[in-house]
Amino acid sequence: QVQLVESGGGLVQPGGSLRLSCTASGFTFRTYVMSWYRQAPGKARELVAVIGVGSSTNYADSVKGRFTISRDNVKNTVYLQMNDLKPEDTAVYYCNGKGGWGQGTQVTVSS
Repeated sequence: QVQLVESGGGLVQPGGSLRLSCTASGFTFRTYVMSWYRQAPGKARELVAVIGVGSSTNYADSVKGRFTISRDNVKNTVYLQMNDLKPEDTAVYYCNGKGGWGQGTQVTVSS
């Protein structure tokens, strides 16, 4: 079965950086599009970034130029490098692939 395990969240000051990781198992990782979503309190879950099988990428307008999604098909892992973090980036971040979801990792941006 699909398993996705996120890590790397935490508390960071505005302007800081974090790198999230999501390790996948239970499917042929290299053949699937992988995505990062986030959900802030009281808000709907929203798409943050997508990476295709050929490593093409797309980003939400709110994170363009600050976040970078990447993948390692040997380690079955997708990453989200987040720079210049803002308080509005505070949310639970979820990994998505082959219709499955991870448990989420909390990112809090606060001084």
